[in-house]
Amino acid sequence: MSQAAGTLGETSVEQMRKKPLPFYVDVLRRLIKEKPLGLIGLVIAVVFLVMAVAGPTIAPNDPTELRAGPRLEGPTMSNLMGTDPLGRDIFSRVIHGARVSVIISGLAVAIAAVISLLIGLVSGYFGGLFDLLSQRLVDAFLAFPALVFLIAVGAMFMGWDAPGLPTSGVWQTTNVLFCIALGILFGVGQSRVVRSAVLTVAALTYMEAARATGAGHTRMIFKHVMPNVMAPLITLATLNIGNAILIEATLSFLGLGAPPDLPTWGNMLNQARVQLGQGAWWLAFFPGLALSMVVFAFNMLGDALRDLLDPRLRTGA
Repeated sequence: MSQAAGTLGETSVEQMRKKPLPFYVDVLRRLIKEKPLGLIGLVIAVVFLVMAVAGPTIAPNDPTELRAGPRLEGPTMSNLMGTDPLGRDIFSRVIHGARVSVIISGLAVAIAAVISLLIGLVSGYFGGLFDLLSQRLVDAFLAFPALVFLIAVGAMFMGWDAPGLPTSGVWQTTNVLFCIALGILFGVGQSRVVRSAVLTVAALTYMEAARATGAGHTRMIFKHVMPNVMAPLITLATLNIGNAILIEATLSFLGLGAPPDLPTWGNMLNQARVQLGQGAWWLAFFPGLALSMVVFAFNMLGDALRDLLDPRLRTGA
């Protein structure tokens, strides 16, 4: 009996000595163990991020180089994804398209996170008249069709160049304005989720205890409230990256997104329409496949993070 008690005591001491894993390391561990689809999404997302960062290094040709291969030729060993009517290498253009999509979606999601935090934190924490007015403005904004809003922004500023911004490449005026518009659209919408999380945290007992100890509003918001709303914000950001890439491709396909000279997946799909009737299937297949894979990846990753970060949704794979 005493030996068994001693063994149990040693086990308890060993468990107490084990330091808990950092929060996000534990989330990664559970993602690998419990969410196979989320893990697949993470791997695909990392591959596309590497493509975006190392695009100029791994692309075999310049995406705008004419006659990098024979005109309108299918996939071969020298041109893995074929060439377009101008002889440009589709593989190189798909890789550079990943870079454009990652930059635009990343900037839009970052802007959305700042906007949603500003609106959601202040509205949920202070409440009162500001909360009432801000939520009615959010209602009015969300009642406006999102695609119509983005098309209107694209049509309004098409061909306009802002001073100090490049006139070509990813950072030209059209793309920057599109990022801002998309960030506003996502940010206003997800501010509702942030506000809901803030209201939940504000009703907890330890918030009353913090107030009783004399903690000010700044300390309460940044020390106690904000850390507890980051989990749903990260989940929304992951899901919105896929949505942003899809919306950018949609507007580029319609001719209202990135300029036609910029190699994006949407532009490539738009330019492939004419040749599809001639049997040039590779012009639309490969950029469409890349677009589908990256949107699938971020959606699966976002769903997995939602289950892992929200205690109410922690189920199995």
